[in-house]
Amino acid sequence: MIATSKLTALIDAAFPDQVKFLAELVRVPSDNPPGDCAPHGSRTAELLEGLGFSVERHAVPSADAQANGMVSATNLLVRRRFGAGPTIALNAHGDVVPPGEGWTTDPYGAEIRDGVMYGRGVAVSKSDIATYAYALRALEASGAALRGTVELHITYDEEAGGLIGPGRLLATGVSRPDYAISAGFSYSVVIAHNGCLHLEVRIEGRSAHAARPDTGVDALEAATGILAALYALRKTYTAVHSKIPGIDHPTLVVGLIKGGINTNVVPDVVMLRIDRRIIPEESPEVVERELTQWLKQQGAALPGIHLSVRRVLLARPFVPVAGQEKLVASLQRHAREIMGEQVPTAGVPIYTDARLYSEQGIPTVLYGAGPHNLLEANGHRADEKLVLEDLRKATQVIALTLAELLSGQVDEAHHA
Repeated sequence: MIATSKLTALIDAAFPDQVKFLAELVRVPSDNPPGDCAPHGSRTAELLEGLGFSVERHAVPSADAQANGMVSATNLLVRRRFGAGPTIALNAHGDVVPPGEGWTTDPYGAEIRDGVMYGRGVAVSKSDIATYAYALRALEASGAALRGTVELHITYDEEAGGLIGPGRLLATGVSRPDYAISAGFSYSVVIAHNGCLHLEVRIEGRSAHAARPDTGVDALEAATGILAALYALRKTYTAVHSKIPGIDHPTLVVGLIKGGINTNVVPDVVMLRIDRRIIPEESPEVVERELTQWLKQQGAALPGIHLSVRRVLLARPFVPVAGQEKLVASLQRHAREIMGEQVPTAGVPIYTDARLYSEQGIPTVLYGAGPHNLLEANGHRADEKLVLEDLRKATQVIALTLAELLSGQVDEAHHA
C-alpha cells in the first residue's frame, strides 16, 4: 500500500497545473442542448495527452448522436494497466446544461475569486474529469506496484441520458470494468439515486377562427384541465417515501408546453413534456404504464380530443449492487482521513450515468469534488462554482482509494 503522505504530496505538487487544466475544460463550451460536444472532446483529449496519457477517441456516428438529440459526441477512454487485477472505471461527463441568465461572471471564463472557480460545468462535472485524471497521474508517478487497471471514461451525453456515452462503451464491449466510480458533487458517497421518466403528451383538438370558437375544439382548454389533474395527482406522491437517506418521494413536473397557431386561432395542438422522478423502490415499468394509462383516460373523457403519449426517456434508478460496499468502505475511510470528518453515504433525487454501470451488475458509487451538497455548488444554476480546496481533497481521496483497491486488498470475485 502506498503511503498516504507520498500520494498527497504528489497531488499537492501538481495542484497548480490541475487548476489550469480545469480552467481549460471550462473555457471550451459544451452546452447540451444543442449538444455539439465533439470540439470539447478534442480539446480534452489534447489536455490528457499533455499529461502523458494515451487517449482512445470513440466518435459517436452522426446518426446516433442526432437520434439522441445531439449534434456530435466523442467518447474518450484512457486505460492504465498496472498488472493483473480488477478494472476500475472512473466516469465523468464533459457536457453541461446551457448557462442561462443571472451570472455575475463569464460562464466560460473560469474566473477564480477567493479560492473559488466560477464557470458552467466547473462542478458538474468538469471538475471530476480533473479529479480523476490527476488522481491517476499521481498513481503513475508514485511508482507503486499495483494490481489492476484504471480507466478514465469521459463522455458527453449525460445531460441527454447517457446512452451514447457510457451506455455505448458498455454495450459495445469497449470497456468491461469490475468497479466504477462516477461523477459526484459533494462530500457524501452516493450509493443510490432516482430514475426518471420523460413523457411527451400530444393533445389534439381542431382549429377554428377565434370569431367562431364554437366550430373548433380547443386543445389548450383541454390541456388546462389535464394540467390541473396532473398537479392534483402529484400531491398524492408525497405519501410514498424512499428508505434511502437523501431521497424523499416521487415527483412530477410539467417542464415544457408548446402549442397554438396564432392569437386569432383556436389552438389545435398542445404538447406537454412531463418529468416523473422514480424512487429506487418503484418499478420503472409500472410507473410508465400507470401514468400513460392515466393520461389516456384523461384524454378519453374530453369530447373531440385525441391524446397520445410518447416516451422520450426512461432512466432507471441507480440501486446498490453487491460489491459496492468495498468501494464505499475505502472511499469513506480515506475521505474521513483527508476531510477530517465523517463522510456519510446518501442517495440523491437526480439521475446520472452511474445507473448505466450498475444496470450491468457493476458495483458503482458516485464520488467527486464538491461541497456538502449540490445546492452549495450552484449546480445547473447561475454562478456555478467550486472551492478549489475541495478539488484537491477529492483528488487525494480518489487516489488513495484507487491505491488501496489495486493493492490486492479487494476481493477479486468480480474480476473476470
